[in-house]
Amino acid sequence: MTEEILKTLDRLYGREKEGFPHREDWQLLCAIMLSAQSTDRQVEAVLPELYRRYPTLRSLAEAEPEKIRDAIRSVGLCQIKAGNLKACSKMLLENFSGKVPKTIPELLKLPGVGRKTATLFLADAYGIPGVTVDTHVFRIAHRLGWARGNTPAKVEQELMELLPVDHWNRINFQLIYLGRSVCTARKPDCGACPLKEWCPKLI
Repeated sequence: MTEEILKTLDRLYGREKEGFPHREDWQLLCAIMLSAQSTDRQVEAVLPELYRRYPTLRSLAEAEPEKIRDAIRSVGLCQIKAGNLKACSKMLLENFSGKVPKTIPELLKLPGVGRKTATLFLADAYGIPGVTVDTHVFRIAHRLGWARGNTPAKVEQELMELLPVDHWNRINFQLIYLGRSVCTARKPDCGACPLKEWCPKLI
């Protein structure tokens, strides 16, 4: 059953997702940080101006949070994110020689970087396998009977045990697309769901 679901997700949503535009790894990390509780479209709209104002990691680390906020104003939680971008940039310079680390424990030391951001960054930047659990993945994994854990970390472990490694990096965006269009939180359109023949709630 799981194999059929994964094949269907690949067919509908593809195996690759284009990441946020960036030239440097720190820019990609910033973009992923901005994406929390915001759409990709909102983030992509502010990135050109953010990169124009702050073309280097140091310029971002030395910027006033209020000015960073102005550059990302249309993104949700812009004030909090502006402070995190500055603090994260400063720590990268002071503790990591300006390089974004390549391990989750090191990434989690950075201000504004949680496990979801860290896992997604490693997947997008370096192709390191990992399951990124956001609200859509958490919800749909439970509905499909793939997971029972009550925290994202527990669901992450359950999905890593269930899914083949080569699917880890793409399950996130596939379930996000499904969760936004069909398997929504409040009123899922079960009749139109491409996975309905395998969903325990409908069988």
